[in-house]
Amino acid sequence: MNWLRNFMAGRYGADQLNLALLVAAFLLSILLGLIPVPFLGLLAYVPLFWGIYRMLSRNLLKRSEENQKFLFFWNKLKGWFQRKKNRINDQKYYRFYRCPGCKQTLRLPKGRGKIRITCPKCGRVFEKKT
Repeated sequence: MNWLRNFMAGRYGADQLNLALLVAAFLLSILLGLIPVPFLGLLAYVPLFWGIYRMLSRNLLKRSEENQKFLFFWNKLKGWFQRKKNRINDQKYYRFYRCPGCKQTLRLPKGRGKIRITCPKCGRVFEKKT
């Protein structure tokens, strides 16, 4: 086991982007296996080999920058899905409206009748029925 530790010394190793590449390779292999086109399944090896290349790379700064860019994108995507999930869960108790001025999404409690709404972002006042 010491030989592996010595081999990986000074190399980048695994990170979140490598895990995503591994999952992408697995999903691509399943998906492309269902399509009966010759040699199309070889595309599933591209993210796998890219992940291996990244793990064995000695350019730590470049691999770290790649991972930071991936995490920035991933966190934005994950946040978008989380907001959608929260909005679906909140639909029982709240109504969602957009401010006609700045397009900010506003969450208002249901069952209050017709109310006057002041946008906290731009200060525009408008009326809606909750």
